[in-house]
Order: sequence, then structure tokens, then C-alpha cells
Amino acid sequence: MPSSNNPDWFNPDLPPEDFRSLGYHVVDMIADHLRRINDVRVFPESTADEVAAVFDEPVPDQGQDPRAVVNAFTEQILPHTTHLGSPRYFAFVNGSGTMMSILGDAMASALNMNTGGWKASPAATEIEKRTLAWLSELIGYAPEAGGILTSGGTMANVTAIATALRTTEHYDLMAHGLQDPQRTGHFRLYMSDHEGHVSIKRVVDLLNLGRETIRLVPSHPDFTMDAAALDRMIAEDKAQGDLPFCVVAQAGSINVGAIDPLDAIAHVCEQHGVWFHVDGACGAVGAMLPEKRALYKGLEKADSVTLDPHKWLYIAYECGCLLVRDPEKLHRAFSVTASYLQGILPTERTGFQFFERGPQMSRGFRALKLWMTIKHYGAEGYRQLLRQNNLCAAHLDTLVRASDDFEALHEPTLYIYSFRYAPPDYRTRAQRSDEDRAEVDAYLDVLNQRIADTIQATGFAFLMTTQIHGRTVLRLSICSHRTTLADIDAVFAKLRTLGEMLDREAALDNLTMA
Repeated sequence: MPSSNNPDWFNPDLPPEDFRSLGYHVVDMIADHLRRINDVRVFPESTADEVAAVFDEPVPDQGQDPRAVVNAFTEQILPHTTHLGSPRYFAFVNGSGTMMSILGDAMASALNMNTGGWKASPAATEIEKRTLAWLSELIGYAPEAGGILTSGGTMANVTAIATALRTTEHYDLMAHGLQDPQRTGHFRLYMSDHEGHVSIKRVVDLLNLGRETIRLVPSHPDFTMDAAALDRMIAEDKAQGDLPFCVVAQAGSINVGAIDPLDAIAHVCEQHGVWFHVDGACGAVGAMLPEKRALYKGLEKADSVTLDPHKWLYIAYECGCLLVRDPEKLHRAFSVTASYLQGILPTERTGFQFFERGPQMSRGFRALKLWMTIKHYGAEGYRQLLRQNNLCAAHLDTLVRASDDFEALHEPTLYIYSFRYAPPDYRTRAQRSDEDRAEVDAYLDVLNQRIADTIQATGFAFLMTTQIHGRTVLRLSICSHRTTLADIDAVFAKLRTLGEMLDREAALDNLTMA
């Protein structure tokens, strides 16, 4: 057998001083990047083909100089990056990445712990348990709750709804799955017709339930679920032999930040024996704010709650979270036994096993960056940051309503705000007839999409469009811990300038309806 003293033996590690020097260099690059984060182009100029060409190289046969390898960060990666950390990044619902979570990720990688089982990760297991308890306390959820950190909201919802399915139905789904010979009728899951999140479709795909499992519940004009309609739908489905097993309510919906009437929905679920899941990936942490707590009444009654620390808690990707009021149900839904995982003989040197609480066996140490950031900011620090985001959304709503060129579509509940560029002459024409309204809406759909595309191309800010009642509108998700009112003012002014310019260009091209 070869010896490590053999001169031909390959040593993959750097000498300690070389590693230290390289590490300082990496930290310097990261610090310089964060120092400039307010001023960088938010979206790169490069096309997809141009980015691909930068990284088009054969697999290296010989090892390369370590400093040259890490320098790719500034030379190749940063110039072709969409900067989620920018205060003017408003797309999707992406957190901005706290500095403490950056350091936490580095230290977690240094330890390289697999947090699936206790023996491989004693400290990491206890840190995750403690962090989950903190999150539950912060949002006013059940003190006895347990849970698990996941890759994001989709996997948190998968874990929650798989638990719901295996808990509420009177079949041995663990043994027979959906093919249980005693099963009759169709499984049914309920969510809002307008603001239900697309991840629920992914959930039923992965559970092989079929998308027809989802029943869309009518919404009120404020985009919240109609609990009375939900009650009727569940009763009707039961009467025809179907199997309602889960209701998904929104706590901070994706387009307008709507919070469903959680208390009323909890009552409906209790009456029908249906699992009550709150998808709070975007907004559950808003319950930390005393001034918003009344909107979340009933959250404490949910069987499970999804929230994503890598969204509105600003944690670096990836870090999702599921909380379950009765953690034993989570355990029963995912419990597995294998001698190579637990050992044959009992021992006191073991503990809590996260691989028995979710779909992953191997798991990274996600909890460290969250644990460190909570300790760094404290509950009050986080409340101040959440309030700042909400204030930015309220300020944007004020700007929209004060401008003749924009149309408000809702009042902001949290930090997500959707609105439309719609100059008054178009709105006046839309009132003449249904035909005029259809033409105006079609043109404004195109115009608003062009505004979003153009501001992306400038690199000044990054935002996306969405659809509200079938119309294409501008949408800002203001969940960066760096965003200020000055950023909102600057972006709004830029949107107005672009709207005017693109509308004039369309007139010259005979595309307007004047």
C-alpha cells in the first residue's frame, strides 16, 4: 500500500499558510464586491450565448494555479451576474444575503457536516432545532412545533403536503401509496384561484397526485380566499365521494402580498377534518411585527407553516423552512429504518435525526448562517428591517396614486407591490366601450412588458412583470435589507421616463391607439 511519505503520493490540500493567504484574498474580493453592491449593474449586458462562451473550455487535464482559479470570481463571474444583493433588485422574491450568512456559509462548508443524522452533525443538529424554535416563537406559532430547514419553499410545501396526505387519509399510504385498493374517490387540495402559488402544482406533480387534485377557491376583491366558498366546495366534494385532505392558505401572496383570512380557514378545516397548511414562504415572518399581527390571526392554528429565510429574512441562498404544529406527524410521515443509518445496538451517543423528518437523507448545514444572522440582528433588528421594506412599498403606492401616468391595483399589505403604467388618455378611452377597453388593455400589456424589459437592459434596476386579473403589470418585491426610500424614488422616476419614451416610440411606429 502506498505511503503518504511517498514522493509520488498526491496531496490535494494546500499548505496551511498558502490556504490562509488565498482565503484572505477571497475575503478581500467579497468585501470589495459588497462595498460596490449599491452601484453595480443589477442585470448584466451579456446575452446567454456570450455568457456560455466565457465558460466554454475543456476539462483541465492538469491542475491550475489556485489564485488564478479563485480570480475567476472577479474576472468571469461578477461581470455576468444578476446581483440579488443590490438594493434595486426587485424580481421574484429573492433575499439580499446578509454578511453574516455569507460567513456562516463559509464556516459550514469548512466543517462539511451532513446534517441528515445526529452522529454526523451533533452541533449542527442542535443549532437547527434551536433556530426552528426561534422562528416559531418569532411568528407566534405553536411553542411545541418542530420542523426542518429545506432548500426552499417548494420543498417545504412538498414536505408539508406529503405529511398532510399521510396523516389525514384513512389508508396505508406509506405501504400502498396512491394504489391502496381500498381507496375510492379523488384526493382534493384547495388554494386561492388568483394568488395560489405555482409551487403547489409542483407538489402534486412530485406526489403524483395529478394537477386536477387542485381545486381553486374564489377570492374576494382584495385577493384573499373566500372561506365560505371553501366550506361549500369541501362539503360538495365530500358528498360526491372525493377525499379533501389539505387547504393551502397564503400568508403574503406572490403578486400582492395578500394574507388570507387564516382564522376563518382554520375553522373550516377543523370542521371538515382537513389539514390546514399556511404557505408563508413570502410573508409569514411579517407576523413578527406587532402592527401586523392581527392580519395573521389563526396562524397558530395551522397544522403546518412554510416560511423562507432566504426570502424576507435576507439569508443567503439556499434556506427554506417548514414548521409543523405536531412534529410527531412529520416524523411518522418520513420515518425510515436502516441499520447503516442508526446502528444495531442502542447507545447514548445519538440524538435527533433530521433524515426522519423530511425527504432528504444528506443535508447541508443550512442552519448556521440563519442562527448567526438572528444572533447578529436580534428580533428588534429584524423588525426594523421588515418595517423598512413595508415602508418602501407604502411609499411606492403613494407615488403611484399621486401620478397620472400609473394605475394602482391594490394597497400594499407587506413588501410586494404590483401596479401598471397607464397614462390617463388610455384609461379614458378604455371607458368608452368593451372593444376600446380590450384594445387599450392589449396595448398596455405590451407597453408594461417593454418597460420591465428595458429597465432590466439598462442595469439600473431589475424587476419583473406579472398578471393581475389577466393584465400584464409591473411588480416590485422589496425584500432587500439594503433598499431605501431613495432607491424607490429613483426607480419610480426611471419607470416613468421609460414609459413616456416607449409610448412615444410606439406612436411613431403607429402602434398606439391614439
